[in-house]
Amino acid sequence: MQAVDVMTRDVVSVKPDMTVREAAALLVEHEISGAPVLDPQGLLLGMISDGDLLHRVELGTEEFRRSSWLEMFSARRDAAAYVKAHARLVKDVMTGGVVTVGEATPLDEVADLLEIHHVRRVPVMRGDRVVGIVSRANLVQALAIAPLEPNMQQAVSDREIRAMLMGEIAGRNWALSGRNIIVQNGIVHLFGYYVWSPAQLQALRVAAEGIPGVKAVEDHTCATPATVGI
Repeated sequence: MQAVDVMTRDVVSVKPDMTVREAAALLVEHEISGAPVLDPQGLLLGMISDGDLLHRVELGTEEFRRSSWLEMFSARRDAAAYVKAHARLVKDVMTGGVVTVGEATPLDEVADLLEIHHVRRVPVMRGDRVVGIVSRANLVQALAIAPLEPNMQQAVSDREIRAMLMGEIAGRNWALSGRNIIVQNGIVHLFGYYVWSPAQLQALRVAAEGIPGVKAVEDHTCATPATVGI
């Protein structure tokens, strides 16, 4: 399998001139822990994650250490920590030098990059554009439904099924972000949360069942606390 087969296509992005508070609210709203930072032309500038927002002066969690002559060489690190804690704008607290992958990057390479660079997600690029995100959660989802013996011929049609389903639900207000769809051996697996009502999940199931080649639809989603009891 490749990055394109498991990536989340509905990418929530952040603007560099947004405030840190606005970015935090966006992450909470979409129930994600990180997002790419894109310039007005849609080019990738960096990533912002909960790790970038961990030590903030507003929370009283700013890192502070008394300096000594033995620590003078850490001035650059301390200055960067101060910026992370006090800066108002995303462009000042985001992490640059982002590790990225292409759509055809094999999942074993993606897993290696996540581990080597100690990151939880990587943007998937098509040229200079972000077309998806592969997170550790996406890899776990793929592992949970992986066949014991991969069928390469079926993988091609699985990709076609996924593309047709993504096209069918594109632009529909019930196809919310925070979901992911993986197709294995003709079976559509739905992951993520539904935040309005179970009717959204039913609509996704009906859309999937209408795609040629789909054998079954398996639901791995769960309700957010706000929807329990609806």
